[in-house]
Amino acid sequence: MSAAKTKAQNLINENGVVVFSKSYCPYCKSSKDLLNKLGAKFEVLELDQIDDGSAIQTALQEISNQRTVPNIFINQKHIGGNSDLQAISGQLPQLLKDAGAL
Repeated sequence: MSAAKTKAQNLINENGVVVFSKSYCPYCKSSKDLLNKLGAKFEVLELDQIDDGSAIQTALQEISNQRTVPNIFINQKHIGGNSDLQAISGQLPQLLKDAGAL
């Protein structure tokens, strides 16, 4: 397993909610805004601000079959991107509680 894949998988395993993001991405901002509005505790990795960001993005493709950001995991389950998160916003409070993020 590559170092990037190990790093990504450890983040997913150790946090109730993880958002793999890019700081300039409007969809990422929308996802983080929604989670903040709900008061969720979540880990964010800004892939454009770290040296191994592109390697992690490639590793995420292997883990989740999704290369685009935001790439969101709740309770170690792949949720998808911003539109996927917005689509389940009614269920989010319960999902976040189950993940220990609320």
